[in-house]
Amino acid sequence: MTTIETPAPQQSGTLSSGSRLFRLASRYGTFVAFLALIAFNIAVTPHFLSWQTLNVNLTQVATIVIVATGMTLVIATGGIDLSVGSLMAISGALAPMIFMGQLWPVENMAFAVTLAFLFPVVVAGLFGLFNGLLVTRFSIQPIIATLVLFIAGRGIAQVMTNGNLQVFKNEGFQFIAMGRIAGVPAQVVLMIMIVALAAAMIRYTVIGRQLIAVGGNEKAARLTGIPVKRVKMLVYMISGALAGVAGLVVVARNSASDANLVGLGMELDAIAAVAVGGTLLTGGRANIIGTVLGAFVIQLVRYTLLANGVPDAAALIVKAGLIVLAVFIQQRADRR
Repeated sequence: MTTIETPAPQQSGTLSSGSRLFRLASRYGTFVAFLALIAFNIAVTPHFLSWQTLNVNLTQVATIVIVATGMTLVIATGGIDLSVGSLMAISGALAPMIFMGQLWPVENMAFAVTLAFLFPVVVAGLFGLFNGLLVTRFSIQPIIATLVLFIAGRGIAQVMTNGNLQVFKNEGFQFIAMGRIAGVPAQVVLMIMIVALAAAMIRYTVIGRQLIAVGGNEKAARLTGIPVKRVKMLVYMISGALAGVAGLVVVARNSASDANLVGLGMELDAIAAVAVGGTLLTGGRANIIGTVLGAFVIQLVRYTLLANGVPDAAALIVKAGLIVLAVFIQQRADRR
């Protein structure tokens, strides 16, 4: 009896080339989009190639990068942090209260300004730790756990200030946003330092490898002896502290603290920067440099729309579209 062998089905060349295309888009798409936005603005937007435009974009993107760096660490563990905007409001409300003498009399202004830098960041970090406790100790889904402070945090900031606008002028405190170091805006230098430290932590430290392992396969990480709960609590604390730093930069730049507006919508910008930058929203990957590029893309999209007469509200739709597109590319690129 003759046996007829049926050839094994082969993947079509179209699917193979499509898979390669999505992988390339996942790896280099953000950089290409960044270059495309620059090219478009050079050709269309008046005065784009000027120091003033560069300064505006760098100072506006700095807070997004700072918050998105912390968000990258959280998302790399498979979590998410919706409270960053509210923690910015708390930090931004608390700092002026310290050096303006609303909490206790100010006897030494230098000490008060130093405390205004440190204490709000510590408080924001502790609120981040609270988020981590809800996620780890009580097994609450991260999106629900951080929703608590997303809602309550801004309310706390409003209660602290009685809903009033705090206007101030303090050169020592405002140096973090208005000052320059070797001609570079201080907030940009701060952004670079935070990004460098986070990238080094991911690449060269044990905790960096542990948080990637936790996001990749939490059960396997626990079986290998990685302190999963401790790692998650740490990244939420870092995310909260960085949100606190960003809050200080915003109020120092504005010479005023408004608990209703500081950090409003920052969670969307941070998540968009992380997603566009190539970090998987399901965890297991942390691309800090990609997040920086993603933040620049988000900022340039907003700048491009505003500079060409498109309402700011339209930028929200574009940001949401960028998140959807980034997640779609990631999912297709990961298919085998």
